[in-house]
Amino acid sequence: MHGTLVPAQPAKRNSGLAFPLTLRLALRELRGGLAGFAVFLACIALGVAAIAGVASIARSLTDGLGREGARILGGDLTYSLINREATPAERDALTAQGRVSVVTTLRAMALAGDKGAALVELKAVDDDYPATGELVTDPVAPLASLVAQGEGAYGAVVDPVLLTRLDLKIGDRITVAGTPIVLRATLISEPDRIANGIGFGPRMLVSRAALDATGLIQPGSLNRWSYRLQLPDASDADIERRAAAIAAAAPEAGWEMRARSNADPRFAKSIERFTQFLTLVGLTALIVGGVGVANAVAAFVERKRGSIATLKSVGAPGGQVVALYLTQVMLIAGLGTAIGLGLGAGLPFVIDALFHTSLPLPLNPTLAPGELVLAAAYGLLTALAFAILPLGRAHDIPVSGLFRDVVDPGSVKTRRRYKLILAAALAGLVGLALATAFDRRLALIFIAAAAIAFGLLRIVAFGLMALARRLPRPRSAAPRMALANLHRPGALTPAIVLSLGLGVTLLVTLSLIDANVRNTLSNSLPARAPNLFFLDIPAADSQGFHAFLGTQAPGAKIERVPMMRGRITAIDGVPAASIKPPEDAAWVLDGDRGITYAEDIPEGSRLVAGTWWNAEDARTPLVSFDAELARSLNLAVGGTVTVNVLGRTLTAKVANLRKVEWRSLGINFVMVFSPGTFRGAPHSDLATLTLATGPDMKTEAIILRDVARAYPSVTSIRVKEALEAVNDVVGKLVLAIRGASGIAVVASLFVLAGALAAGHRARLYDAVVLKTLGATRGRLLAAYTLEYGALGFATAVFGLLAGTLAGWVIVTRVMKLEFTLDLTGALVAAALAVVFAVVLGLAGTWRILGQKPAPYLRQF
Repeated sequence: MHGTLVPAQPAKRNSGLAFPLTLRLALRELRGGLAGFAVFLACIALGVAAIAGVASIARSLTDGLGREGARILGGDLTYSLINREATPAERDALTAQGRVSVVTTLRAMALAGDKGAALVELKAVDDDYPATGELVTDPVAPLASLVAQGEGAYGAVVDPVLLTRLDLKIGDRITVAGTPIVLRATLISEPDRIANGIGFGPRMLVSRAALDATGLIQPGSLNRWSYRLQLPDASDADIERRAAAIAAAAPEAGWEMRARSNADPRFAKSIERFTQFLTLVGLTALIVGGVGVANAVAAFVERKRGSIATLKSVGAPGGQVVALYLTQVMLIAGLGTAIGLGLGAGLPFVIDALFHTSLPLPLNPTLAPGELVLAAAYGLLTALAFAILPLGRAHDIPVSGLFRDVVDPGSVKTRRRYKLILAAALAGLVGLALATAFDRRLALIFIAAAAIAFGLLRIVAFGLMALARRLPRPRSAAPRMALANLHRPGALTPAIVLSLGLGVTLLVTLSLIDANVRNTLSNSLPARAPNLFFLDIPAADSQGFHAFLGTQAPGAKIERVPMMRGRITAIDGVPAASIKPPEDAAWVLDGDRGITYAEDIPEGSRLVAGTWWNAEDARTPLVSFDAELARSLNLAVGGTVTVNVLGRTLTAKVANLRKVEWRSLGINFVMVFSPGTFRGAPHSDLATLTLATGPDMKTEAIILRDVARAYPSVTSIRVKEALEAVNDVVGKLVLAIRGASGIAVVASLFVLAGALAAGHRARLYDAVVLKTLGATRGRLLAAYTLEYGALGFATAVFGLLAGTLAGWVIVTRVMKLEFTLDLTGALVAAALAVVFAVVLGLAGTWRILGQKPAPYLRQF
């Protein structure tokens, strides 16, 4: 009996099982290990660790400031006044809300007889200090006993730096404004140190009675009075209510208020700004590492040719093949991201465990889930962006092409879907960078710089290949082979130029930034800058002090101006708190400023708008404002500025705008008022002394000592020491930037190693064929040396040019510094890059040249 066969029905594809099947196949292939993905993992983990570490430390610092706000401020609410004590009515407004302690800070001169004099940051405290936190001294003793009066002198706790500076020891006596002070202990730590800001001299703690005995508090002298309210059981809402009650009771006080929930807003802003910069540095490391990801994925696809050919031979569609290997790549990227997150999240805990006692900032180690998710998103998006194109290349290559591609790589256009995935990943990275940026302008500069760098490096690579293709062929075998290797199918030129170019550009940029910052710090003292500043000169003694300096330093230039302190409370009638100026101008509205009045335009200034006042106009309240800051504040000639000085609020009309040469370090102010504005107001004078002979440590020391003896209430500041105090802080910031940037440099080294590893199979094929044809190891090494040397040299030239341009933009546009072209470090970096490219390339090639041809010829 004959029958008919029923044709087999094709199995229906269950799209719901497609992804699980892909995942199962991916996990099955990963059982073989992660061989070839070491650079991939290192690049992802390093970049993610940098971003997660910076974010975790920033969160820990922010939480530390919030948790320790009361300790940092010395109270739950702090009210500060400049140059005056609170009036009885203002004091009653404070005490009505809680217990109040008072701290007075000012600068003074400590005189140690023939050993000289030194500037100190004097801090007078009451019996309640410290109301919160712990004061640590050596020897340990109650503060009241250390600062009490005994044996004809008041006691003091001093920074050990003062002992070193004046060659003193505990038990020695000094004088401050003629008042005997005995040094009874050294200051190890004070709980409210951060709130004091940068000091130009070592700290000295004394009692309020000792301060009164010195007579330093005079009308017009520079001092700060801090009134600290202790509200230990109050909630944040209750503190806000009490602050509102104080504001209503003393609306004209003109004081600066801070609460424990926002103990130091300026410091918090600095943390945000610095965090963004270091995050961008970490993102640079991640993007540089992304090139390593692309190289590693390209090598991975190369190793999987057989598997891809097999899958496509049995009917697997190209999309499923790409999905399979993309799943593997993203799983490995997830592992690298997890490693990076673990390292970054643990960094604050490690720092706290190792340096808890020596940290100057309150660090509260904590896990930051939001910041860690952000770092993970950066890592995974970077992996996707750099992996999708190498993986997508296998989609449309036929099976025969996969086998033939060893000797004849085909040109395959990437499908639109993979380009869209790339665009989405890049958009995600850009969106994250902008959404989390403290300064979006800086983030945009970074994004543009990264895009331009990648584009230019691609142009350099293809230009180098085109040039090599058109150059005449050398007669010698080694140069001819090197030249052919630069442009042959499957050449390493694009990968090495991109990998090495990013590293060299980064190194040159960092070198120039570092050189310019150091140059600014070391050369920030102009040739004719003042040697000494003198503060708190009583107006009654001003003429006599001027004559005294003239006898101490004949021929020296002496300048003297009246000086007060005041806060801007409104501009053009708009309250200062409601004005949102650019970040680089916000400091003008934040806290008190030095102000003066003058009949003539100050030296070092020139008018750019308006006219200077005459004798008649000078009787009315007028002000001259810094032109650049006025532009940032939208302040023009004819506008008004309201200031609070000594508790008095007054409004002045803007008569003109000045261009101020701040770098001369001469006497100048943001605001210069007409003489009639503060007629009769108590003030002190500020003076500078510029020696005709320039810097002279010995003469300066003698003048400091003699001024401290003759005018004990006058504070003397050596300009060089003040700059060194600022330079020390900036130097530490530069060190942090250099350390974070080093991660990006290490990533670039991993990338280069990965680029060379990606071309291993092609190099092995070349070596085997050439050795079979009679090429010696020496000839092959010579050819590879010339090839890597040419690539390194071309990349170094590009890195020098691009890095110099990037350094110039960052130094002049972002840091607002003068740019000096110092290529010493940059040339060293470029030379090392060439050497490193040659050495690393030959190191990877050496093992290849030692292989026997026969086993590999059978495979080919």
